[in-house]
Amino acid sequence: MQRRDFLNAFAAGAGLMIPLGRDAWAATATAAQGTGPAAGATGRKLVVVMLRGAVDGLNVVAPLGDANYARLRPTIALAAPDQDNGALDLDGYFALHPALAPLMPLWREKKLAFVHASGSPDATRSHFDAQDYMESATPGVKSTPDGWMNRLIAALPGASTPTRAVSVGPTMPRILAGQAAAINIANGAAAGKPGALDRPQLAAAFDQLYMGNQRFGKVYQDGREAHKEVMAATMAEAVAADGGAPLPNGFPDDAARLAVLMRNDPNVQLAFFALGGWDTHASQGAGTGQLANRLAPLGQGLALLAQRLGPMFEDTTIVVMSEFGRTARENGNGGTDHGHGNVMWVLGGGVAGGKVLGEWQGVGDGQLNEGRDLPVTTDFRTVLAHIAERHLRLGDRQLAQVFPRMPSAASGLRLLRA
Repeated sequence: MQRRDFLNAFAAGAGLMIPLGRDAWAATATAAQGTGPAAGATGRKLVVVMLRGAVDGLNVVAPLGDANYARLRPTIALAAPDQDNGALDLDGYFALHPALAPLMPLWREKKLAFVHASGSPDATRSHFDAQDYMESATPGVKSTPDGWMNRLIAALPGASTPTRAVSVGPTMPRILAGQAAAINIANGAAAGKPGALDRPQLAAAFDQLYMGNQRFGKVYQDGREAHKEVMAATMAEAVAADGGAPLPNGFPDDAARLAVLMRNDPNVQLAFFALGGWDTHASQGAGTGQLANRLAPLGQGLALLAQRLGPMFEDTTIVVMSEFGRTARENGNGGTDHGHGNVMWVLGGGVAGGKVLGEWQGVGDGQLNEGRDLPVTTDFRTVLAHIAERHLRLGDRQLAQVFPRMPSAASGLRLLRA
């Protein structure tokens, strides 16, 4: 490929991907960014965890107090709290999946809440479309060019650096696509390993190539600076771990690394994870089994993230969401199929927790959407906008920018303390 063709291809699209090591990539944009955030502008943090594949919210927060729940799920319903592998009682009606036991201390401290029967108002049962709508925050509109977290970056006060928003995963997600700068780092230990551009001679050659380039100079420099920040922040964890046991694998490991990065780099304000494997059409299990095996590291990772953030957790809100729920009735394969309403999880120091919120209607035959699914009675954008307003302090104009076409907010939602 000729250099001119390479640069033209490199420039395609609003967001530009710059390789910054073997597995780490930094995405930035053509618009110039400020030199750094205003003091205190990034103090309030937001972490979003997307469960791709549609997690079964009715077995995450199970309505044990409704007799229809056990009737609809003869083999996969969670057992009562006093039985083997039984659910964990929350309020006498709802109960938490036993694999999420690490989150119970946060529930008792009132730093964990759930919003049940929440989700997207769009009726699609397509994973691809539903995830796209939740990441763009424009249900039913496929032409939205950017993700709501990217629009959030632009709406937040203070000047931004490329590390203000971080995604942990193999590729830059739809939710952070757009004009504002963001960085994508690899899962696991690879995120902090030096790559090709960390070799002095190769780095010098690239510096010379892009130095003074009007079109790409700023993009390249932003990417390099973002990579330096991430490397410097993650190296502190590597040094600390030399004298002790390694961190757990998978999400707990990534969550712990994110906590270290957020503590060491005050520029990081927004973070995103995507976790797969929730499409449990067969052999889902109840208190144990396939779903439990996926929920266990998720619960461990969330608890570890809260712990490792330390005092910063008081100024952090964590949201867990999925594209849609699953059928209220189990199928013939001991699993569940694509549904509608689900449950959103919200953790943080400012959360008015210890509650299952939302307009709950039950799971009787006459209360289900199309006779099969949990209905959506709380729009997911209402929850996100509530957090953006109360936690991140956005005004009406900024909220409209981040969540266009959003319905009227639910007046009864009391998710965060004043």
